[in-house]
Amino acid sequence: MSPPVAPPGWSRWLVPPAALSVHLSIGQAYAWSVFKPPLESALGLSGTQSALPFQLGIVMLGLSAAFGGTLVERNGPRWAMTVALICFSSGFLLSALGAATEQYWLIVLGYGFVGGIGLGIGYISPVSTLIKWFPDRPGMATGIAIMGFGGGALIASPWSAQMLESFGSDSSGIALAFLVHGLSYAVFMSLGVLLIRVPRTEQGARDGAESAATAAGARSVPTGPQVSANQAIRTPQFWCLWIVLCMNVTAGIGILEKAAPMITDFFANTSTPVSVSAAAGFVALLSAANMAGRIGWSSTSDLVGRKNIYRLYLGAGALMYGLIALAGDSSKPLFILCALVILSFYGGGFATVPAYLKDLFGTYQVGAIHGRLLTAWSTAGVLGPLIVNWIADRQEAAGKDGSSLYTMSLFIMIGLLAVGFVANELVRPVHPRHHVPAPASEGQSTEKEAADVQQQ
Repeated sequence: MSPPVAPPGWSRWLVPPAALSVHLSIGQAYAWSVFKPPLESALGLSGTQSALPFQLGIVMLGLSAAFGGTLVERNGPRWAMTVALICFSSGFLLSALGAATEQYWLIVLGYGFVGGIGLGIGYISPVSTLIKWFPDRPGMATGIAIMGFGGGALIASPWSAQMLESFGSDSSGIALAFLVHGLSYAVFMSLGVLLIRVPRTEQGARDGAESAATAAGARSVPTGPQVSANQAIRTPQFWCLWIVLCMNVTAGIGILEKAAPMITDFFANTSTPVSVSAAAGFVALLSAANMAGRIGWSSTSDLVGRKNIYRLYLGAGALMYGLIALAGDSSKPLFILCALVILSFYGGGFATVPAYLKDLFGTYQVGAIHGRLLTAWSTAGVLGPLIVNWIADRQEAAGKDGSSLYTMSLFIMIGLLAVGFVANELVRPVHPRHHVPAPASEGQSTEKEAADVQQQ
């Protein structure tokens, strides 16, 4: 499936909606916490067990993005979006079968393994294409698309809750909800497959007319430092960013995966307990903050710089966690406000990192580099939910309840953000010895260039 090239006059503003159709669909992953209580009740699972499909899904997201990044660069965004559609929808269908037969391993296999592959390939499918269409505003461009992943739960959370209420929260009701998800997302993601285009390459484009050429459906050949994916992972900058992303994601994803039960537990012993429907609404609010942070903070990074914006994510994020740990159960507005800020930083970190990579390594193989960096997300997808769920289960077994189930986890998250802050401070420009000449054709390396890289 060859990448569809934009015809003359094609508007680059049609590309973000194509990306959004995929990212809004796979962003359903952030609404998984809505399914946790019904699954625990219907199948007799613990909180740690019910988190397993989500955890495996995030692991497979990072691994498939890492190993599939080069394939996405080679085959183009339409191929990647098609693969994502098939895997993500099939994952829901397998999960529906698992719920209907009360075979939990099928839910783990479907949602976690097969669906997780769809998450990873779908997540990186439009990134390098967007950066090529918007070389003048890479933070904004990637933020527009990646905000869809953060905003997917804004739709999926109330939608899933309503289906469980209508179909029932037993195993058959859960199965029917999974089935509807799989079929609906297949239709919606197909819009992106049909709409996506890659820009034409014009060898003689003038440097000063880059933005105008891009808007007309063409772009100039990349200029400036360019680093291959294989060479990028040999640089300290890549691993510093890996730590930054891993720490930021671990801190955010632990709360996000446990969001609905967490707010219920925090205020269970107060005069204003949180209902199941209100908890689902809280998940939707977090999704909105996640989505807004992806476009808002990533666009801001075009103005203030990537390092400065990550200082905000990590430093102010640690402060928000401290407020929740010390006073979160005394004020519901304070708890919600801090959680919303944390999730906006969490989403902003995801949307800003492709532009950070572009600044350091160029556009040569930025999609493949981004895919390899997302292994940090795989690690965080295990660590975050494991820390929060395991500690909460142990605290509950010790007879504790309410906010005390999460206090230790919150302080651990503060420490992780401090580690990420230090790693961000260590990021420096990439040494010229890692640079390779810009490719002669769009996103494709030649055999000679590959040989040159191996000799460096």
